[in-house]
Amino acid sequence: MTGRRWAAVTSHPRLRGSSEGASSGRPRAGIRQTCVVQQAGAPQGGGERVERILARVRAIPPGFVRTYGDVDPKAPRLVGRVLATTDEPVPWHRVVRADGTAAMGDVQLARLRREGVPLRHGRVDLARARIPW
Repeated sequence: MTGRRWAAVTSHPRLRGSSEGASSGRPRAGIRQTCVVQQAGAPQGGGERVERILARVRAIPPGFVRTYGDVDPKAPRLVGRVLATTDEPVPWHRVVRADGTAAMGDVQLARLRREGVPLRHGRVDLARARIPW
């Protein structure tokens, strides 16, 4: 796994000055621990899943929307990550949050308005605009 190293100092009150920490396998106070943190960027691997997400977003017709959870119920955050990092032309503006708000704000709402998506109080009216699978 690639990434940068991050060190943390354990300072839990129950472990300070206790000999129990060493014998129980838990770190003692002041002991540095190192773990690897994956760096931000494009989703690694999972090319098939990324392609499936992009295909589902492309399948949303003009005038309708889907939520991130509709596109991939098991990984709605991955949907957002894929849409934010892809270079492919996809109708990203047709994917909204579960409460109907637009993640990209006024820019996204303007695009949806031009397509005739029903809005109510600055949100997409999901009862009328959400397309079922």
